[in-house]
Order: sequence, then structure tokens, then C-alpha cells
Amino acid sequence: MDRRFLLALVLTAVVVIVTPWLFGTSASRRSGSAAAPVERADSARVARSDTAASTAPPSVAPTPAPIPPASRDSTIANAPAADTITVSTPLADYRFASVGAAPVSVTLKAYRALNGSNEPVNLSSASGPLLAYRLFLEGDTVDLSRLPFTFERQRTPSNADVLTFRAVAAGAQVLIRYAFVPDSYLVRVSGEVRREGAPANGFIAVALPTNLQSAEADSLDDQQHLAYAVKPQRENARGIPFGKLDPGERRIEPGPITWAAAKNKYFIVGLLTPSGDAPFAEVTVTGGPRTGRRATRASAIVVEPVREGAFAFELYTGPQEWRRLLALGRDFENSNPYGGFLQGVVQPFATIVMRILLWMRATLNLSYGWVLVIFGVAVRLLLWPLNQKAMRTSLKMSRLQPELSEIQKRYKADPQRMQAEIMRVYREHGMSPFSSLSGCLPMLLPMPILFALFFVFQNTIEFRGVPFLWLADISLKDPYYIVPILMGVSMYVLSMIGMRNSPPNPQAKMMAYVLPVMMTVFFLNLASGLNLYYAVQNLTAIPQQWMIANERGKSMSTASQRT
Repeated sequence: MDRRFLLALVLTAVVVIVTPWLFGTSASRRSGSAAAPVERADSARVARSDTAASTAPPSVAPTPAPIPPASRDSTIANAPAADTITVSTPLADYRFASVGAAPVSVTLKAYRALNGSNEPVNLSSASGPLLAYRLFLEGDTVDLSRLPFTFERQRTPSNADVLTFRAVAAGAQVLIRYAFVPDSYLVRVSGEVRREGAPANGFIAVALPTNLQSAEADSLDDQQHLAYAVKPQRENARGIPFGKLDPGERRIEPGPITWAAAKNKYFIVGLLTPSGDAPFAEVTVTGGPRTGRRATRASAIVVEPVREGAFAFELYTGPQEWRRLLALGRDFENSNPYGGFLQGVVQPFATIVMRILLWMRATLNLSYGWVLVIFGVAVRLLLWPLNQKAMRTSLKMSRLQPELSEIQKRYKADPQRMQAEIMRVYREHGMSPFSSLSGCLPMLLPMPILFALFFVFQNTIEFRGVPFLWLADISLKDPYYIVPILMGVSMYVLSMIGMRNSPPNPQAKMMAYVLPVMMTVFFLNLASGLNLYYAVQNLTAIPQQWMIANERGKSMSTASQRT
């Protein structure tokens, strides 16, 4: 194995190992102790709502003056028992509470829980409803989450359900309406606020869920993905993992904001500004208490101006299905921001890989396990000419190395003459000083795809629960560790073939043993689908490596005959 191939292997290890250190992965943080079940805390929700009134967003215009101090809090001290209203659509069952006029939970009919219950996924929070409202009017603060509402249901001519809540508090008439979009997880929310018969201005603060209950087989992994995400109007979307927030730590995301969301690994509760409407004024995120090392709770408040007595937003409560999120527009498909500070590079590349896999699945009508196998083979075949050229360049460099070493020894006292002679040798053989680098780079070309798949497997619901051969779920680790071991063995075989007919190199031989072991240990707890792709890559590269090793042997034999 020559130095260039050794460098390629080392860089491969660095990329894969440094990735979770830079951007985080659940597999690298499983050692934390499990948190105790989250307790219900109404006081935390009230404190969360008070946060929204602490600052008025000055960047939104036209808006009222900054939120004034509340002259009196119209919170209902003893709210009556809430009625539960259920609205069924083809995709989901929505449950609302009459107290607070907010969704309590959403049952997703097309997705089954993988935690053993085999029930439909129930999107809910362990500490309260999915949303909670607080209204800020001049001189008054009204906690709508404790206010009893009357309600009525209607059906539009297009066969869509509309649920309307009404209440009176602090002299204000409040209306909140939910219009359910057929064959969608989207609900259009609108509201009206009137005082003394006239439209009232102010702000409404919408509290996102403090957590989302897990429906996954690996609930600890699901908890590691608990996060909020926001999309500033003029910037890329960014995620705020619960684990990155210290208890009580507050972060304010200034407006204008296009959308904000709470999510776990595969499901999401998002608030989106209607297309063409004014954006949200700000989002305030606060770290929640911890009972262990694992962060399972936080709070987020989305502030929207009430203009001329009206406010509106869209509510998405469903799967993080890429095509469905893409159809919503507003960059909502990037609600899982990948790549950290390299997001501008990683996110587009991950999107390309995701598009290709979805297209292959739809075109070939095969399971995602076979799609990954075919994708791995196709990538290697497409790169075959480049790899072939790179390996042959490496052979030429190996043949030139004795002559270059002789020139360096002969002219070590005359650097200029040495440089001129080296360039002459390069020209005679059609090479350049950059040939060694160009011979190494093609070996790293598959790495960006592996790098993208590393992120894609973290949240892509299309892989959730997909079986393949003995694997019950390619999004989870192989319970028998067969695929990561196969990946490590194939990597070792590839390295050993690469050293055939090469000059003895003790360091290269040591790396041929150490690197596969190191990579196998790292990949043990990663998604089995990711291991499958990498193993296929290695197996597909073996024939080409064998051919190059034979060419190297013939070249060495010819050179020895000439001498």
C-alpha cells in the first residue's frame, strides 16, 4: 500500500470519526443515564407564557407599540373540566380540549408505534397540550390555556371540517378557528379578537409542546433527537436540540420568522406563517429541568402580532416525510438542519442523496434495503473510471519514486537545480507535482455520499421500520452486528489486496489491521442501512483493487527484467 492510499484511508477515518464530534449523533451519546418520566407542570407552562411578554418585537411593522406591562392578569384561577372534541380526517384523528381551545393530541393512522404497542402513533406531550395560547392586549394579559371556550363544528362544501371556539375574557371576545385540509396533516388556524365591538391589537403567544412522547423501539435514541427548529426569513433553518440547552437557559430568535417547530426523530409539530402573510415576530426557547444527564423537556414560545383584531398561522402535526414537507414550501423540508456550521454544503448534498433514493424506490419498486445495495454498487461503478485513473497514476508515481529520490540526493546542495531536474522527470513521463494529490482525491469521492447518508439516516422517516433480510429496521443498529462486521471484514480485505505486489511497508500493514477494527467499533451502533451501504461499497471495490494489484505486479516484473 503506497502513501497516497494510506492517506486516503486515514482521511476516511478522520471524516467518519470527526463527524459526530462536530455535529452530534445519538450513537456517540448513548452512555448518558435515562431521564425519569416527565412530570406535568402547569407552573412551567405559565412561566413559559410570561417569557413572551418580556420583549416586544420591534422589527415587525405595522404593529402596536411594545407590549405594555399587564395592568391585570385575566388568568382563570379555577378552570372547569375540559370537554374533548375529536375531528377525524383520512390521515389523522385530532383531539381538542374546550378549555384552552388547543389540540391535545393527534393520532397518525398511517404510522404504527414501534415500542411494542402496535397502536397508531399518538403525537402528544407528556406535560400538557400540543399548543397553549396567551393573549397580550393593551393593559391585559389573558391566559387562554385556562379559559373555557364554547365550540361548534361545521363542514364546508368541499367536505372539510371546521372547528370554531369562542370565549370572552377581560372584556375581549376571542375566536379561534381550525380548518382541516383534506388528505393532509395541515390545519389552517385563524383567530379574531374584538373589544367593545372593535378589532383589538396586541400579540398572541403560542407555546409549542415541551416534549413529544416516543413511539420508537429505541426511546432513548428518540429522546436524543428532541429539538426545536426555526426558520428566520432571510437565513437558513437552524435546530436547537434540547440537549444543547442548560436548565433555565433562554435563547431569543428575533423575527422575522417563517416557521417554528418542535420535533423528535421522526415526527414534528410546526407552526408556519401563511404564504404571503406577515412572519412571526420572535421565538423564545428556554431549557427545561433535568432529572439526569438526558434533556427531555424544554419550552418554546412563538409570538405573532394581532393586527386589526386578526391572526393566522398553519399547523402541521405529522411525519417528517420529505416529499410532504417539501410540498408545504417555505423551506420546511429543512426542518432537520444538517451539518452544523457546514450546513450550506451538507444540507444540499443530503437533499440530492435523498432525492436519488426516493426516485430509485419509486422507479424500481424495491424496498429501501435493496435500494441502498443498488445505490452503493452504482456509485462505485460510476466512479470506476476515476478510480482506475487514480490508481494508475499511483503506479506511475511509484515507478518514478526511485529516480526522484536519486535526484534529491544528487542535488541536495543545489535546490534550484534539484527542482528543475524533478520537473524534467515529471514532463518526460507526462506527470506533474500534483499527480500524487489527484491520485488520492478520487479515492475520497465516495465519502461525501457516506457523509450525507450519516445525516439522512438520523431523521428520514422513509427508512423507519423498513425490514431487510434479517434486519427488522434498517434505521436501527443491527442487533446481531452482522452488517458492521461484514463492513469491517470487507474493508480489511480491500486493504490487504491493495498491498499486494507493493514494497514492504510495516506502517501500511499495521493500518490494514487497525483501521478496519476502529471503523467497525465506531459503526457498531449506527443505522444498519448505513453499514449496509458502506459494506456494499467495499465489496464492489474489491475487483477493481485486484485488477490494479495485478497491473502493479506486471509492472514490477517488467521493471526487474529491464534491470
